[in-house]
Amino acid sequence: VQLQASGGGLVQPGDSLNLSCVVSGRTFSDYAVGWFRQAPGKERRFVAAISWTGGWTYYADSLKGRITISRDNAKNTTYLQMNSLKPEDTAVYYCAVRGSRWYSVKSNEYDYWGQGTLVTVSS
Repeated sequence: VQLQASGGGLVQPGDSLNLSCVVSGRTFSDYAVGWFRQAPGKERRFVAAISWTGGWTYYADSLKGRITISRDNAKNTTYLQMNSLKPEDTAVYYCAVRGSRWYSVKSNEYDYWGQGTLVTVSS
């Protein structure tokens, strides 16, 4: 299983980004996907997750209202739309696949991970 995250970059406070994660090597539509982030010197933290059909989503409380997770099972891709970005959103963002239809907020319950995409929010 391979996950390829993309869409990160250097943006200014208040800007938006749409991250993508393409999954190959297994039946994407059978599994939940999560996004996590890791800021420099900090632990990896949960951002958002989506169930296998996309019908259920869950967000970190601190990010609700600014982010939206979605998926296109026909394209084996999940997306993370982030709006009103802040400097504290600076981190490497990782997508992960869980061997279950249902998501988790715990990183150790995900089985496959992408390489991450760096988001830097700075003026």
